[in-house]
Amino acid sequence: MVQFNIGVGGGMAAAILAALAYLPVTHRDKTLWHSALKTVPVAVCAMIAMTQSAPGLLVAGLALSALGDWALSRPFERAFMAGLVSFALAHLCYLGLFSGLVETWRILPALLLIGFALSSELWLAPFTGDLRGPVRIYVGLICAMAVAALSLPDLYRMASVGALLFMASDLILALQMFRMSAGTKRARWAGYALWTLYILGQMAILFAFVALKPAA
Repeated sequence: MVQFNIGVGGGMAAAILAALAYLPVTHRDKTLWHSALKTVPVAVCAMIAMTQSAPGLLVAGLALSALGDWALSRPFERAFMAGLVSFALAHLCYLGLFSGLVETWRILPALLLIGFALSSELWLAPFTGDLRGPVRIYVGLICAMAVAALSLPDLYRMASVGALLFMASDLILALQMFRMSAGTKRARWAGYALWTLYILGQMAILFAFVALKPAA
C-alpha cells in the first residue's frame, strides 16, 4: 500500500504551470527567455527530488535533463551536442537507478525494445548524417533504460509509465529533427506532442519516487 506525499504538491503544480506556459511557444525563435522558460519545469522537478531526499541518481537524471533542455533550446551546433550528451547521461542515471531496483528482468519487453533499436537503422540512421554515431548510442541508451523501467517492481510502476512516455517523446523528437521539414505544420504539432509526453514522463518518474511512499 502507498499514500500520497502532499509535500511535493506545490512544487509539482509550479512545474506544471511552467510547462503549460512553454507549450504554446515550442516553435518560437530560440531566445534566452525561451530557453529559460523551457528549463524551469524539469529544474523544479530536480529541486523537488533533492529536497525530498530522493535517490541521488534521480536528482542527477533530472538535473542533467534540465541542462539538456537549456542546451537543446540554444541556436548553436555545439549546444545541440551538449544537449545530446546531457540527455544521454540522464538516461544512464535512470538506467542505474532502475537497474538497482529490478528483482526479475522481463524478457519480452527487452526483446521488443532491442527490435525497436535495430529498426532505427532503417527509418532513422540513414537520415542523421554526421550524427549517426551519437544517435545510435543514444537510441541504445534510452532503450536500455526502458528495459530496466519495465522490469521495475509494481511499487514503481509509475516510473515504468514515465520511462515509456520519455521514450515516446524522444521518438517524436528524432522524427521532427531528421524526417520533417522545419517550420511545417506537422513539425509544429510534433513539438507540442513531444513536449507534453516529455514533461509527463519526467513527472511520472519523479512521482514514483517522491510522491508515493510505503504506508506505515
